[in-house]
Amino acid sequence: MSRAFLIDTDTASDDAVALIMALKAADVTVAAITVVAGNVGVEQACRNALYTAELCGSNVPVFRGAEAPLLRPLEDASWFHGRDGMGDHGYPSPRRSVEPLHAADAIIKTAETYPGLVLVTLGPLTNLALALRRKPDLGKLIGRCVVMGGAPCCEGNVTPAAEFNIWCDPEAAHSVVRGRLPLELVGWQLCRGTAALNQEDIEKIKGFGTPLAHFAIECNSTARAAYLEQTGEHGISLPDPVAMSIALDQTIATSSSTHYIDVETSSALTRGMTVVDRLGVAGNNRNRSIWSDLLPQPPNAKVHWSLDVERWKDSLYRALSS
Repeated sequence: MSRAFLIDTDTASDDAVALIMALKAADVTVAAITVVAGNVGVEQACRNALYTAELCGSNVPVFRGAEAPLLRPLEDASWFHGRDGMGDHGYPSPRRSVEPLHAADAIIKTAETYPGLVLVTLGPLTNLALALRRKPDLGKLIGRCVVMGGAPCCEGNVTPAAEFNIWCDPEAAHSVVRGRLPLELVGWQLCRGTAALNQEDIEKIKGFGTPLAHFAIECNSTARAAYLEQTGEHGISLPDPVAMSIALDQTIATSSSTHYIDVETSSALTRGMTVVDRLGVAGNNRNRSIWSDLLPQPPNAKVHWSLDVERWKDSLYRALSS
């Protein structure tokens, strides 16, 4: 039986690969793609989403969403993905256009049409926060909400404390984690180390000889160079495809646990930090003098801590080899 997915994305190079994985999955119907400003401006992100869908032979409806974070100006990641978000290779304009409905309304409408929907977010959480404002009980319609975002209990990729998607619009993320959704957090750290595509993996993908395989490697060329500069690590890191692999098959996550999480919004030093109460100290009576009237805080998200690297890469290969 086909599962319904909605993908919210700030479409750049790794987002595009994640979209391919979902659009090529035999047991998934991508009911809608909603687009938010993040890696690039929302207009460019819409172009990238439409172009990627066309490469997959899909007419999935694409909906334009928020142009900027809820309370802040947009600070994009074009330094990492290229000016067009796709490595600046001059890809042609898509043939289709976005739908007239705003992305936040499209999220609500799609969830009402497909109860039990799998919602996968690959960018800042602005569109989802706006949808929750309009429909606070949205979570009742969502089966899973897989969020690529955060740096739980580890360093971030845009500041020492924060991952880009959460840092870009921390107020939206703060709203979403308190929005009574079936959240699953896939942090940036899961795409690093052996999970990044090494040279052997890259050559294997090129060897498939398909247009999608060529595109997946080519559009990540700028991101590959930026990742090396950022971390000193060679390879192509693909946080959004890693998250999508877990959305498609949650058993690819080999270690997960449920905790209370929140997002810092007011500190310049730790803006966008995903605070995970991994030890349950926020619920410990001995700490009431520290946490004041905020206690107790029930778990509100599942955090995925590790994944089966071989199976994650196999899921990628399946999508790109056809």
